[in-house]
Amino acid sequence: MTTMFRTIALCAALFVIGSASAEQYPVRPVRILVPFPPGGVSDIVARLIGQKLSDRLGQQFYVENQGGAGGNLGMGIAARAGGDGYTILLSSSSYVVNPSLFSKVPYDAEKDFIPVTRAGVSPNSWIVHPDFAARSMPALIELLKANPGKYSIASPGIGTTPHLSIEMLRLAFKLDFVVVPFSGGGTMTPSIVGGHTPIANGALGNFVSLLKDGKLRALAVAAKKRSAAMPDVPTLDELGIKDQEAETMQGIFVPAGTPAAIVDLLQREIATIVSMPDIKEKMLALGVEAEGDSSADFAAYVRSEIAKWRKLIEDANIARI
Repeated sequence: MTTMFRTIALCAALFVIGSASAEQYPVRPVRILVPFPPGGVSDIVARLIGQKLSDRLGQQFYVENQGGAGGNLGMGIAARAGGDGYTILLSSSSYVVNPSLFSKVPYDAEKDFIPVTRAGVSPNSWIVHPDFAARSMPALIELLKANPGKYSIASPGIGTTPHLSIEMLRLAFKLDFVVVPFSGGGTMTPSIVGGHTPIANGALGNFVSLLKDGKLRALAVAAKKRSAAMPDVPTLDELGIKDQEAETMQGIFVPAGTPAAIVDLLQREIATIVSMPDIKEKMLALGVEAEGDSSADFAAYVRSEIAKWRKLIEDANIARI
């Protein structure tokens, strides 16, 4: 047998083996890597999806948290895991922001992963302490305009999409204020409730229960449509504050090289799971609205979000970390 025929035979054999393994997938436990500490929205969404995947596919889908460096540590681990279908990444919008925010990231957002689907999205929201003077978003903007440098606005961290939402508003209205970065929504929220930083921007999911209890007040969500989690809260767009849309996604990715059959299976299963009434209800309680889009649509979304946040970071002169 010539070298060429041996090569053809080997490729054919590998194709058959790969197809068979995809058809049998999964044959052992699957890791869902979350690049953030336990207890956050991404972690909870991953556990909801993982349990349903375990039930439906007959193997354990378990969550592993690898927090650190704004999500970069865990995303780098996932990128190096290999495309065998046994590592899945569930990441927030840090995935699309970090390549423009950090001087070096341990993954290539456009080459190292295959986008599977958006499990859900949570619109960023403008939140104030109930006693704060501004009772609406236009009133807040006027207050900030009239008092340059006087007020501070809390964000869950430098480079998070809520922080970038704040910078979008600053640029649009040429405002002057101080941004106070926290180490996450969990540490930021008590400061707002306590009135120490009475203005904030964060993913709506951080505040739903506090808003319903009257401990915080929402001025607006940064979305084209109102959130089903808080339908009484207006959008910036309907208030006439245009081009300010920003959200925090919960996206599912697999390492590059994962067989297409496995990608398709995961996309179908996860899209089905997030559309289940019990899962939709639990996600909505977190302020996350179920999506489940196609792999192609999600890939287009990822590309557009990378470009959007890169431009904003440049326009706002946000220094790389």
